[in-house]
Amino acid sequence: MHTKRHSIIFVLVLFLSPMLAIAEQNETEWNSTLKNQYFSGKTIEESSNIIELDAPVRAEDPALVPLKINTKIKQTTDSYIKKILVLVDKNPFPFVGEFEFTPYSGKADLAMRIRVNTYSYIRAIAEMNDGKLYMSKKYVKASGGCSAPVGADLDAAMQRLGKMKFRMDDGVKTKEPTLVQLLISHPNLSGMQMDQVTRFVKKSHFVKDMKVTFNDNLILTAKTDIAISSDPNFRFYFVPETSGNLKAEITDTQCESPTARDVCKKGNTYRETHPVNLSAN
Repeated sequence: MHTKRHSIIFVLVLFLSPMLAIAEQNETEWNSTLKNQYFSGKTIEESSNIIELDAPVRAEDPALVPLKINTKIKQTTDSYIKKILVLVDKNPFPFVGEFEFTPYSGKADLAMRIRVNTYSYIRAIAEMNDGKLYMSKKYVKASGGCSAPVGADLDAAMQRLGKMKFRMDDGVKTKEPTLVQLLISHPNLSGMQMDQVTRFVKKSHFVKDMKVTFNDNLILTAKTDIAISSDPNFRFYFVPETSGNLKAEITDTQCESPTARDVCKKGNTYRETHPVNLSAN
């Protein structure tokens, strides 16, 4: 009798497991709320021909989930990716960031680290300069990224607040897309994290706006939120036609709640300039 019962249970588990996996990966938030909120009445093609999102299936650290957005076209004046929106369906505040590119970007590839609070789809939606929309998505298993506790070195982090650094490890490529990394020193507090020393939940304090130019030509502008990991780290491209200056400007924001943006208070603006000398390459 027990053997028969166990057999039935085993069969049921085998039968239900795929169904549970499908249910786990549901897209309710996207279909019922997010798509209409950001793209009401618009058609989005789900395809990897224009944009492809790369993310781990299971995150090693939910507060530092690496994302890579790879694009399949060159940025030209006739055809280019104008904007990429990144969302995490089930985060407390799904909006990760909106990144705007120009032909001076050369490529609209982008890499960053984000917080993922629970098992969820992550989406990257590209808008072309002609208005067409393309989406790539990945299902990521992670838990607790937005509420991961603040480290004991928060005071030291606040003293470094706003410091930035450009890196070009692969060197500068004249008149070609050149990979650049922008490192920003900022705790990017989510408003859901407990200070391990005081045991108080810290209100959110995060990088809200970013602008990068080369010789005053726009390369990348962004609006970001609490899902960006602490010490934001962005990789992107620009095309240096001549020697000049690469400039970054960021502004941070403080909010009492991780989801209510009507109570946000604008913070400080920080700037960094990096000379690019083509004659040395």
